[in-house]
Parts: sequence; structure tokens; C-alpha cells
Amino acid sequence: MTKTKQTYGSLRTALLAGAALLAAGSAQAQLTDDVVKIGVLTDGSGVYADVGGQGSLEALKLAIADFGGTVLGKPIETAFADHQNKADIAASIARKWIDADKVDVITDMLNSAVSLALQEIGKEKNKVMLHNGAASSDLSGKACAVTGVHYTYDTYALANGTGKATVKQGGDTWFFLTADYAFGQALERDTTAAVIANGGKVLGGVRHPLANADFSSFLLQAQASKAKVIGLANAGLDTVQTIKQAAEFGITQSGQRLAGMLIFITDVHSLGLQTAQGLTLTTGFYWDMNDETRAFSKRFFDKMKRMPSMVQAGVYSSALHYLKAVQAAGTDDGTKVAMKMRELPVNDMFAKNGKIRTDGRMVHDMYLAQVKTPAESKAPWDYYKILATIPGDEAFRPEKDGGCPLVK
Repeated sequence: MTKTKQTYGSLRTALLAGAALLAAGSAQAQLTDDVVKIGVLTDGSGVYADVGGQGSLEALKLAIADFGGTVLGKPIETAFADHQNKADIAASIARKWIDADKVDVITDMLNSAVSLALQEIGKEKNKVMLHNGAASSDLSGKACAVTGVHYTYDTYALANGTGKATVKQGGDTWFFLTADYAFGQALERDTTAAVIANGGKVLGGVRHPLANADFSSFLLQAQASKAKVIGLANAGLDTVQTIKQAAEFGITQSGQRLAGMLIFITDVHSLGLQTAQGLTLTTGFYWDMNDETRAFSKRFFDKMKRMPSMVQAGVYSSALHYLKAVQAAGTDDGTKVAMKMRELPVNDMFAKNGKIRTDGRMVHDMYLAQVKTPAESKAPWDYYKILATIPGDEAFRPEKDGGCPLVK
């Protein structure tokens, strides 16, 4: 080789190496403060604490570990706070996190009123909001945002799953017992639409405060309605208390059915199979689906001593997907990352070939399940029979029907 060729080759190698370093430096320079910080804003001690709470933080930590602990060569950090199921407290924490603590993305949230408030803050501050526990389908409807991603489930999918199946099984008259805030109202609305669309009728309903203790007067009204189905448009400990008190009143023994519109595996565990057996529910995740879900859930169990809820599984998956998008986009700019999240498919233990639409809805398969009898359960946490897989495009509301202003 001639000296000229050697010199050219060395120069070309040096230029390529320099370009790679410049590209890497450019990508890293687009991180706002040389760190990516993910905040878990959740119910730390109230009615939804078992569904999200500390378990959501542990799920996030598992996602960070699986991603490798860094993104674009910089560390990934976490923040955690309890919003006490109050939208004003949540908004105050979120603003401090973003403005003072440099939090880049907020996940979990659990409460629809909280999520709706933070959706607006995300738009204002250009920060991604990963809604996992909040259910209101308005988050991908009239309240949608470029920076908002509604991930795990929503009231439309729950209604379309449990509501539709219950009517088809003969439960064609309904009375609703509803948590009186954004989540319960949206769930009652969407389930009412599903019941009527499938030939059923709604006879009435009653609303109760969040974190209620005594459901006796509400249950008596439901019993007096003579409806075949009492639709529980509530969640967490409110649902657990309702089902326990309904059993004490002998409501199911007298022929009426309870339809828990949002039931978590932690609720079934609290109730016990003797009480919960036979409940039909819709879920986005079950720990015992396959080898991947079992492997993740074992790691989670080792930390929390209970199996993950679908919210906690969604926190894991959405955080992993967010980090992949940051890596691919070369920045933590909220809008750019949110758009990259829409480009990339979701493929992990939570969802296969999941996709995030323009309206922010993450579309994935949902599952119709039934709680096993004590005799059918063969091991601790062996609680569900999967009755059917509901394909994502059937489970979630068509994008054109949601009223999202982003959708042309």
C-alpha cells in the first residue's frame, strides 16, 4: 500500500470516528439536563394503592433495568409521589416536578380526574403523559393530546368486553352503581352505550362518593330496581367493598348478577375466590398467559410479594416503549418522543404488535376472563380463566368516533 493510500485511509477513519462522536454528542445534547427522569404519580395509600402505588414504581424500575439503565449514554432516574386521588394536588406536584425537578415524563396516575388535569399540563409543558390506571376514554377522545398516550385500557374497552358479554349471556336489564367522578361517569356512559347497542336496557343508577365505606343504601336501590345486572362502575377498594356487602345482603343469591366493570387481580385476591368466583371481567394483562408474562410477574412478585395488576404491567411496558422512543428520536423533547412512540410498534411481554394511534390510544388485545372457583384454582394467584381474546381493533373505540381534534 502506498503512503498516500495509507494517509487517505487514516484520514477517512478519523473523519468517520469524528462524525460518530459528533452525532452522539448531538443526540446527547438534546437531553434537557443530561438525565431522563420518569415520575410515578399515583395513589400511594388510598382505594387504588394496591392497583398502582408502590408496585407501579417497582414495575418502572424493572423496565429501566431491562432497558439497560441508561439512554443516549445518560442515566435514567425516577420520582414518586402520592396524589391522594385529588386533581389539584396532582397538578401541583406535576408542575413542581416539571419546572423544578426536571421530570421528563409522568406515568401511572390511576385516577381519571388526575389524568385529565395532567393531560392539559403535558400539552402546556411539552411533556409526555403515560396514562395507565386512568380509564376515561375521553383521554383519547375530546381531551386527547399529542403528548398524551392512553396505554393499558379504557372505559370503552371495558364496556365493550364485559358489558357486551353480559348482555349476550342474558343480562339484558341493568342498574348502575357508579363512583361519582370522571372515571365512573365515563364507565357508566360507555357501558350504557354497549348494553343498548346489544339489545339491553338500563333501568336506572345511583352514584356514590370515591372511597366510600357503606354501600348498603345504594345496594338496596339496586335490589329494588329488579334489574338482572347491577353494573359496578367503580374500582379498587370501592369495588371490593361493594361486592362484599352485596354478598352480605344475599343479592346474588336472590338472582341478580354483579358485573364488575373494572376488576383487578388484587381485588380478587382481597375478596377471595369463595366470594369472587364466577365474576366476568375484561383485562389487558394476566400474569399466567405465557412464559414472558410469568417471567416478568415472578420478578415483580419477588419485590412486592403479589402478582402485578394490569396497571403495573402497563407502567412497565409504557416506560420501556418511551425509553425506546427517546433512544430512536435522539431527544427527550415531548412532542418528538410522542411522535416516535406512535411510529414504533409495541412488542414486549404486555402486548404484541401494539400500536399507538394519532389520538394517543395504544391499541392491543384485551381479554375476557372469568374468576375461577376454589376447586378450579390449582395454586396461589391462579385466579382467571381466559374466555376469549378481543382483538385490539375490536376492543377499542374506532379512532374516527372519539372526537379527538388531532384526527382529521
